[in-house]
Amino acid sequence: MMSKHKSGANCSAAGECVSEVQRILRERFCHQRLPDKPMGLESQYKHLLELLRRTAVHGESNSVLIVGPRGAGKTMLLSCALRELLDLQEVKKNVLLVQLSGLLQTDDRIALREITRQLHLENVVGDRVFGSFAENLVFLLEALKKGDKSSSRPVFFILEEFDLFAHHKNQTLLYNLLDVSQSAQTPVTVVGLTCRLDVLELLEKRVKSRFSHRQIHLLSSLSFCQYRDAFRSKLSLPDDFPDSKFSQDWNVSILKLCEDKSVDEILRKHFNSSTDFRSLHLLLLLAVSRVSVSNPTLRAADILEASRMSNADTKANILHGLSILELCLIIAMKHLNDTYEGEPFNFQMVHNEFKKFIQRKSHSIHNFEQPVVLKAFEHLLQLELIRPVDAGVCKVQREYQLMCLMLDQTQVMEALQRYPQCPTDVKQWASSAFG
Repeated sequence: MMSKHKSGANCSAAGECVSEVQRILRERFCHQRLPDKPMGLESQYKHLLELLRRTAVHGESNSVLIVGPRGAGKTMLLSCALRELLDLQEVKKNVLLVQLSGLLQTDDRIALREITRQLHLENVVGDRVFGSFAENLVFLLEALKKGDKSSSRPVFFILEEFDLFAHHKNQTLLYNLLDVSQSAQTPVTVVGLTCRLDVLELLEKRVKSRFSHRQIHLLSSLSFCQYRDAFRSKLSLPDDFPDSKFSQDWNVSILKLCEDKSVDEILRKHFNSSTDFRSLHLLLLLAVSRVSVSNPTLRAADILEASRMSNADTKANILHGLSILELCLIIAMKHLNDTYEGEPFNFQMVHNEFKKFIQRKSHSIHNFEQPVVLKAFEHLLQLELIRPVDAGVCKVQREYQLMCLMLDQTQVMEALQRYPQCPTDVKQWASSAFG
């Protein structure tokens, strides 16, 4: 009886430890904290911080672009610089921050509404009849002034996905923001963040002439050793973990995991695909979710399964749910691609190819009526496994609208291998198409 009670207590303690591990690590992966200083970006950080300080402290207007691939640390660099600047008491009380995104503010009217909301000027705007966008913006900036020009409050305009604002009609928002950043009236700094190296080519001449042409480029210099060290540190438990024995065993197991060849291969594959730590966090989050009382440490098999899940091909998953008729139509499309060297096809061509297969080679597939085959073809279109070559052309009869296949060989062959009781003649027909 005593033994059972003791076993139950141990099990309960292990359960609490596992729950605490998952809580700590999930919080670490989902709520990423800013580093004290951006690693490997010291010169860019110093440059950006100085630009922002000149606006916040000395009232000097400016504009700058932060350019780099996704995951290079553009937002992190800016956030670190703003945090250090806003830690200064005189700056924190004075500076106004407006954050816009080209993904959310899709036109200037929405952008203006968001600017007024973030600057807490909704009531002022509500009592005023507006004219042009330029007048609206000038009025908003006038409303920020305390009295004379010298006492205007500095404003930082942060434009995420900066290149998308270039697609707004006449680039009115960009023109007026950059125009204000050139004037001496209101201290304004416009900071654009973008992945596009050619972003300046998107700007109209009048907009480009008002931009300072300052650019801060971020290129990832992360080595695989640093990436692997990050993997270890992100999975290690802190010194203040409630159960020191469990924590010690966990950290030892993580060190062994880093030395495992299969784990090393997975990490290299992820590193070569993307150096973005958000991708690594997703991998680790999936792996940590497999930890349980019966499996209280992280194993190489957990990392392997997490990698498989994070790299899952969504189109391949859709293929696993198709009917045998729909798979046959995809094989017919591949035959047409080979015959006509990648030229687009239409339903009539696919249907004819499918009929040839039924008549010559297949004894297991039913000879479906044309309306049924057309329904299956349209289902593939809905699933976006095929797409129209000219989406804007609607006058063409649907049986003759040109399409192209959005799948590759491995995706289809894997779906056929995993298809329950797939007829042999269909597999042979597919092999002749993908051979």
